[in-house]
Amino acid sequence: MMQIVGEAIFLVLLLRHLDYLHLVHFLSRNAEQVDVHQLHIEGGGGRDLGGGLERERLLNGDASRSETRTLTCQSIIIIFIVAGPLVKLMYSALKASGCEINLRRHIACEVCDIKVSGGYDPRLNQIVICQNVARSKGMVQGILTHEMIHMFDACRHELNFKDLNHLACTEIRAANLTHCSFLSAMTQGDASFFRIQKQHAECVKNKALGSVLAVRSDVTKEEALAVIDKVFLKCYNDLEPIGRRVRRNSADMIRAYKERVNYGYE
Repeated sequence: MMQIVGEAIFLVLLLRHLDYLHLVHFLSRNAEQVDVHQLHIEGGGGRDLGGGLERERLLNGDASRSETRTLTCQSIIIIFIVAGPLVKLMYSALKASGCEINLRRHIACEVCDIKVSGGYDPRLNQIVICQNVARSKGMVQGILTHEMIHMFDACRHELNFKDLNHLACTEIRAANLTHCSFLSAMTQGDASFFRIQKQHAECVKNKALGSVLAVRSDVTKEEALAVIDKVFLKCYNDLEPIGRRVRRNSADMIRAYKERVNYGYE
């Protein structure tokens, strides 16, 4: 069924007479056919530049066949805006915070350097999905949710991405909420909860470190680690707006979406 919906979306996108709003209306009538329980965050090639990306570092890829890839990328984004629990939650949280997303204005599919998978441009308040790198639905979902965390932080907390403390904090939050998975003790044999918790925190730190260094080439690894350690506890414990750490291939995304009302999100 998912394949049928995907093919229909692609055909609709090929009809240039329809814009995003028409497509959203089309999907809203077919969203029940999308099996949201099959959605999950997965890794992939390329690095997510995270918050405060320098746009010129992205637009260096081969633009060949970009039109078809743009259509495919846009169709995947629409699927998650309509039927992806975490993306829907982030969309609602941004709207409730006075920063409603305009799909044409705030999310762009572009050709990037192959080392980069996506990023958030605070100057334009725009998320970039690297259509030549992020080519699977799972990868697009992961990048989109990650960058929406940065967008949410910029909206709610007036972040200064040139401030290393601010940058480290939003990267910690994005890694914590969207990338590093809490594995259950059962899947880890006799591993204790505290060991798993420590592993998760290390995963978040490593992901945040990579993102900070990717954005700030003028910062050394030692400087980045020092700032991450300084702000880690506060930022690691800030779970808004998702409200929980999502375990891979679990129902946590569905639970988080249902619990959105606890934060006042529709």
